[in-house]
Amino acid sequence: MEHITEGLKNIDERLLSPLVLAYIGDAVYELYVRTRVIEEHPSMPAHKLHREAVKYVKAHAQSDSAHAIAELLTDEEAAVFRRGRNAKSYTKAKNASTVDYRHATGFEALVGYLYISGREGRAEELMKAAYERASTREAH
Repeated sequence: MEHITEGLKNIDERLLSPLVLAYIGDAVYELYVRTRVIEEHPSMPAHKLHREAVKYVKAHAQSDSAHAIAELLTDEEAAVFRRGRNAKSYTKAKNASTVDYRHATGFEALVGYLYISGREGRAEELMKAAYERASTREAH
């Protein structure tokens, strides 16, 4: 099976809209979280796995995680995050403040940017830090 991003190799990720980056970043982070949740709770029923995953992918958790990983970002990554955070979205946050929603969008844009640019290792490093931040918050 060819690598899943093979079809994107001719696309310059720097030219993509921050909302397009967030679109793919949302899916990448969702898959990361679902994988981690299954690893931690392999015998949990699917509906409970879903509820557990939502704790990590909801806008408030992503916003909190974005703040927690801010110091780990390179200048380039911070710029991508800001582009995502400042992008004019045509959707409204359902169960989150506008500030949390914008920070979550910035986080997703960063994950999408790293993923499309072939830096999955770096994306995973940041997603791991974000996930662990959310785990710590959920434990309290």
